[in-house]
Amino acid sequence: MVQPATAGSAWPEPAPLDPRTAPVPDYGSGTLAELLPTLAAGQGVPGLAAGLALEPADRVCVFLVDGLGWELLKAHPDEAPFLTSLLASSRGGTGAPIAAGFPSTTATSLASVGTGLPPGEHGLPGYTVLDPDTGALMNQLRWRPWTDPHLWQPYPTVFQLADAAGVHTCQVSAPDFQHTPLTKIALSGGTFHGRLTGEDRMDFAAAQLGAADRSLVYTYYSEVDGKGHRFGVDSDAWRGQLMYVDRLAQRLAEQLPPRSVLYVTADHGMIDLPFDPDSRIDFDEDWELRAGVAVLGGEGRARHLYAVPGAAGDVAAVWREVVGDRMWVATREEAIDAGWFGPHVDDRVRGRIGDVVAAACDDVAIVASETEPNESAMVGLHGSMTAVEQLVPLLEVRT
Repeated sequence: MVQPATAGSAWPEPAPLDPRTAPVPDYGSGTLAELLPTLAAGQGVPGLAAGLALEPADRVCVFLVDGLGWELLKAHPDEAPFLTSLLASSRGGTGAPIAAGFPSTTATSLASVGTGLPPGEHGLPGYTVLDPDTGALMNQLRWRPWTDPHLWQPYPTVFQLADAAGVHTCQVSAPDFQHTPLTKIALSGGTFHGRLTGEDRMDFAAAQLGAADRSLVYTYYSEVDGKGHRFGVDSDAWRGQLMYVDRLAQRLAEQLPPRSVLYVTADHGMIDLPFDPDSRIDFDEDWELRAGVAVLGGEGRARHLYAVPGAAGDVAAVWREVVGDRMWVATREEAIDAGWFGPHVDDRVRGRIGDVVAAACDDVAIVASETEPNESAMVGLHGSMTAVEQLVPLLEVRT
């Protein structure tokens, strides 16, 4: 029983969260990185292992909906009746979700999907990370500043391996994505087909699925995430997008050719945070959090902190004192040893990870109103290891 404070005493400060207690994604058997290797292995593509218990199919389509988290989907059955009807099919009929991987952010997750590797190996361990060769902060979604994509991520994609093995392989997405560096290093292989509308993507994906005896088709829709960032997941705009995606998924499912399977998944979930100082701590206005930090990377709920030389220990100590009861705060080595980025981190990737990494446990974000005005204005956020951000569906329709 907790005893009340006596006169002249103060309540004890809450102890910092132990970074070893963070709910690390189940790399190797339950994340996005295992999806495509499992599916392609089931099609006879050599050199790939099945990390998920999924029944093989000759023709496979993956429909990735940006921002469609498992908990968000379960909370909106009226807006998504078709997808809700598939919940029991998730993860091979277990009715369970899979995990995105850390951090739960688009660039990291799409790289995990396409390469079949966890972040510590493919090397996109955050929204923005330091390039240790140049000292510049690299935005891995927008690929700014420019760096050679194939030096940054040298591994082949699963699509490339499948295409080389004779599987009919393609991606069906918005035309603007065709030539982006992220597409080149994460989602290339076979043929890219640009289609503007969601309906056109679904129709074309179904046609491509039936174009060969063995086919691997990927299609993508972004605006669930877009509306969530701008208006929040408690907005009519977000719910409208969920309704639209539900219709798209049903449209695609109804066109599946024989011997096919459709998987509907996502890259992360999302959480709305109010615009108050307790929920959004402003790094640009907080001298304690800024002390010793040379470069602030990552995003609000998954921060990479790059310290001035010799200050990493002090930065970790201060962040644990200030926000350690609401965020898991780990040194680089602690985060790596705890497996936050996967069971192995390549040498080329280590320096991209912050000297200190802070992941939100509570309803809090570290924003930067001056240096990151656009990101700081977003209503819906993601990035950390909480269930609402980390868990994603793996819904199945099979013919």
